Amino acid sequence: MKKINFYSGPAILPEEVLQQAQEAIHDFAGTGLSILEISHRSKEFVKVMDDARALVKELMNLNDNYEVLFLQGGGSTQFCMVPMNLLNENETAGYLDTGQWAHLAMEEAKLFGNVYIACSSKDKNYSYLPKEISVEPNSKYLHITTNNTIYGTQIHNFQSSIFNLQLPLVADMSSDIFSRQLDYNQFDLIYASAQKNAGAAGATIVVVNKNNLGTVNRKIPKMLDYQVHINKESMHNTPSVFAVYVSYLTLLWIKKEGIENIEARNIRKAKKLYDAIDASQIFEGMVAKEDRSLMNVCFKTKDILLEEKFIDYCKQKNIVGIKGYRTVGGFRASLYNAMPEEGVNKLVEAVESFS
Repeated sequence: MKKINFYSGPAILPEEVLQQAQEAIHDFAGTGLSILEISHRSKEFVKVMDDARALVKELMNLNDNYEVLFLQGGGSTQFCMVPMNLLNENETAGYLDTGQWAHLAMEEAKLFGNVYIACSSKDKNYSYLPKEISVEPNSKYLHITTNNTIYGTQIHNFQSSIFNLQLPLVADMSSDIFSRQLDYNQFDLIYASAQKNAGAAGATIVVVNKNNLGTVNRKIPKMLDYQVHINKESMHNTPSVFAVYVSYLTLLWIKKEGIENIEARNIRKAKKLYDAIDASQIFEGMVAKEDRSLMNVCFKTKDILLEEKFIDYCKQKNIVGIKGYRTVGGFRASLYNAMPEEGVNKLVEAVESFS
């Protein structure tokens, strides 16, 4: 029986994407070659890269100021690429310290310029999102993490005064990209590792407003220079061919499903699980209700001695990947786009029957 996969990443993929990728391993686009051995300069793969970049622009409804890149190194490499390309040594950038990955991004930025904490929820182990921020004058940009994969919080309102600051907005969307309808043109740079909502591990999507480039005076290594990758159309070096192809298939699936339908489904899935947790006598949520993530549902048993028993209980029902991150404990169920409602129903049943 197929497992119900709640892992946080690498994470669940649509079944049809898995089937198409499997077919391409044996014969990609009728070439008689595997996608694993095809030249990245072949016309067949160049079309995949071009179409994948175009699909990102289409799904995000981006204007002509934006370029889309498929890079390597995961979201973690973007922690240094962002300040390296946007921040001079004597300039200042603000960071929202709302989780481990946000904090690591801030620490990397300190290598390239002045960095300040615009707000932080570290005092309560990142279990909520601050409602006010403090922005220093002449900030070069503000960096946010839209969804907190580890702790289970998510920014829901991008129309609030927090984001109406008239300064460039940089967003790590690794765990909630394409999960909801947004005005993506309000962001000046977006990055997302693909292995949660946009494909397989090995590809990183970067969306950058070209107007923000070319303002630093340092020399940037070519592999870390956004403009070099733009000029080479994500082909400066050999890309992660298979990972890009899986992202391309996933983007096609997202387009077919429709982001508005995906968003509605994600809201339903999360509500079902949160309702079951709130109704239970032995489970409880771990973050402020108004900040709960639709992507990563974090919860725990009121009696810690029941944790391992519940994990074993879920395994018996072919439910895997719910163990919480090591610094948090408890449980984490990742409800990414590809998780069907039937899978969430199974976890809800497990919560209720275990209770």
